Amino acid sequence: MTNPILYDQTSESLQSVLRELGQPVFRLKQLEEGLYQHHYLNFEEFTTLPKSLVEALAERFTLFPLEVKQEIISRDKRTEKFLFKLTDGHYIETVLMHYDGRDTVCISTQVGCPMGCVFCATGQMGYVRNLTAGEILSQIIFCMRRLEEDGKSLTNAVYMGMGEPFLNYDEVMNSIARLTDQKGLNFGARRITISTVGILPRIRQFTEAKSQVNLAISLHAPNDALRSTLVPANEFYPLDALIDASKEYTDHTHRRVLIEYALIDGVNDTLALADELADLLHGMLCLVNLIALNPSQDGGLEGSPREKVEAFRDRLMKRGIQTTIRLKRGIEINAGCGQLATTQKGK
Repeated sequence: MTNPILYDQTSESLQSVLRELGQPVFRLKQLEEGLYQHHYLNFEEFTTLPKSLVEALAERFTLFPLEVKQEIISRDKRTEKFLFKLTDGHYIETVLMHYDGRDTVCISTQVGCPMGCVFCATGQMGYVRNLTAGEILSQIIFCMRRLEEDGKSLTNAVYMGMGEPFLNYDEVMNSIARLTDQKGLNFGARRITISTVGILPRIRQFTEAKSQVNLAISLHAPNDALRSTLVPANEFYPLDALIDASKEYTDHTHRRVLIEYALIDGVNDTLALADELADLLHGMLCLVNLIALNPSQDGGLEGSPREKVEAFRDRLMKRGIQTTIRLKRGIEINAGCGQLATTQKGK
């Protein structure tokens, strides 16, 4: 049995441990500075703490629960993908993307995913378990350290990697609380985005929380018949209910919702479907984010060519729907979520 993860501990639980070890109150500040300001990944880095305390903490806790098993960098150096092994032997992935003036980490929230979306390698992998808040935070902290080595800092975090974040709602929100806490990582909430296929009870809970974190909906189709073939969860949370919940979110928070739409060649990329999507989203405070599908090895589906993507965008814009095209990143390094982890199954 492995030790609990230090990054899973609250200030209160850490203070209790320090008190039990006979440490003065100010040790908590020193410990949390190491965790959240200096982003320490091993106990030897805590040089401001007494050696005896560091040894006691090392006996009780795992500091960094991720082991880098594979690291791949794209040819243009704009995308880095990390395959991490967890303390229980399972694998997750994290992707660090570099844009002009912006560096974004894409975080996993589950080992595998129960949603079964046909175009997603993680969906083909199946579900294993939820990640803890500490395992989620550790991905972010690792990437913060990596950027610091190059004199840069993390600008954005997206919960869009392996897993359905709203099926791990409590741990995801705990990680965000630590991420945005001034005594934690002090990261701006408006620089964080959570993506969901549409888990309606959690969307409503998120709406009631009035969080400043951005909400993204993985839509991928403008009607129930097509969406159900791509996103099986649509059988439980159909489009009308999902759109209603999204409008409730925008009405309550006055924040727009990001609509994610992966264009699959010959499947969901016709101009007629663009018109359907425009009808569906009419009157909603939203931004449609188009991307040609990043194909998985076993999916049998291909991303739409650039001319189709641009035509789809142009039709939506003509219909008054604000739309952007997201750059495809890291195709040659299998940057789509789950594409490396699926190769480790059974290892």
